[in-house]
Formats: sequence, C-alpha cells, structure tokens
Amino acid sequence: MTTKSGMPRREMLRMGAAGAAAAWATARAKLGLAAGKVPIGVQLYSVRHDCEKDLPGTLKALKGFGYEAVEFAGYYGRTAADMRKLLDDNGLKCCGTHTSLDTLEGDALAKTVEYNKGIGNKFLICPWIPEERRKTAEDWKTLAALFDGMADKVAPAGMRVGYHNHNVEFTPLEGKTPWDLFFGGTKKAVIQQVDTGNCIEGGGDPVALVKRFPGRTASIHIKEFSKAKPDAFIGDGDIPWKALFEACETVGGTEWYIVEYEREKQPALPAVDHCLKNLRKMGK
Repeated sequence: MTTKSGMPRREMLRMGAAGAAAAWATARAKLGLAAGKVPIGVQLYSVRHDCEKDLPGTLKALKGFGYEAVEFAGYYGRTAADMRKLLDDNGLKCCGTHTSLDTLEGDALAKTVEYNKGIGNKFLICPWIPEERRKTAEDWKTLAALFDGMADKVAPAGMRVGYHNHNVEFTPLEGKTPWDLFFGGTKKAVIQQVDTGNCIEGGGDPVALVKRFPGRTASIHIKEFSKAKPDAFIGDGDIPWKALFEACETVGGTEWYIVEYEREKQPALPAVDHCLKNLRKMGK
C-alpha cells in the first residue's frame, strides 16, 4: 500500500519510528544518560501512607533503594520551594506529577505550571477523567481537543501534558477504544502515560500501544499484572517485559520508567524496593 505521496506505507512507518528513536536519543543525551539507559522513578502513591507520616524519611529511603526520581500524586501541604529542597537534599529529581483535570483547566492551569516550575517538573499527567465527561466517543474527541489546547498553553514553560490510563479506556465505544479515540485525536506533544498493569487488566496491550503512538510514551508506569498472583512484584507476573522495554527504548521516546505498586497486603517501602531490585536483575 502506498500513501498519497507515492511512498510505501511501510517505509513511512519506518521513517516515523526512526524519528521517534532519534528524539528519544536526544532526550537521553539531555539527561546525561548513555544510549539505552532509561532512569527509574517511583510514583509516590505507592508509598502514600509512608509519605503522610514522614515525607523526608520516605524520600531518603527511596533514594537509598536506588530510585532516581519521584512522581507526585499530591504535595502533602508543602510549598514548591520546600518540596524542591526535599528533593535536592535527597538527590532526587521530579519525573512527573499526577494532577487532576480541574488543575489543568482555566485559571488553575497557571498556578499548576508555577508550582511545577518550582519543583523542576515538566510532565503534567492527568490520572483520571470524571465519568460524566467520558461517556461517549464524542466526549473523548472533545477531551482530545481540550488536551491539545492545554499542551499549547504549557509548551512555552517547557512542559507537556499527558493522560494516564486505568482500565476503562480499553472498552470500545462505537467501534473504537477510548484510548485510540483520544490519542488518535491529540497532537504528539500530549503524552500517553501507559500503566502496564491497568492496561492489561482492561484488555489492552501495552507493547502495541507504545508502538502505535511512537514517540509519545515519555513516561510509563511499570506495574505488574498476574492472573495467578494478584500481589506479584514487577517481573513475577504476566507482562512481557523484554518486549515492552524494547518498544520503549526504540520507538516509545521513553524518558522515565516509573514503578507503581499498589497492593495493600505488602508493606509499601519493601515492595517498591523489591520491584526495583527485580528491574535491576532485568538489566534496568
């Protein structure tokens, strides 16, 4: 099959993948990392109870495990200056924040950008969209246009907006999944933050998503899924990690792997430590 330009479709896709790989390599260089090395952060929701009790101690522990960054899901009453000092004192970067949709709309967006400038964050990720705003295929198209507009507004600050999946995004609406409707309708600047465990639980394929939207998986939630072992740590379940990492490191444009572990039966800090150790065993 050829495109209107006469170029074979396969060649066009190959060029798109090559461009994504080049952009990924450039991002790696800016972070001072060797080619093929994606740094690992952790979503603080995984250790939220520890953060509530002792945020400085929790950050120190995470750095001790070997994490390079944290992704926020709330700021525990700290100002941006105070939070930045905590990060700097522990040698940690901010690899993103989960911030509700209302903080990205209207007058609230400027305050969100200002806070995240202060903590050195460039990824503003919406982790959930209220049900009343995502009932139909048309709703998802409307949301795509909304995120495009937000992407334009935060770009001058060197930031990007993105969306994080749960499992509802993979149930088809009018013949297409919400995920495809949304990311098929947004510009490349909008990050698709794939949550691997949620994706598979919802019937999606995280490897296919990374490949379908090349260059757009700037950060990805590394979460295990296992039918047999619901409390499985990363590397002990059903996710094809080798194929996923290959996709992220060739066409995904991935700048951060972000560990998330949410099983209440396991103590949180030892759990994320275990997950990171398993990733190291996989060469990450």
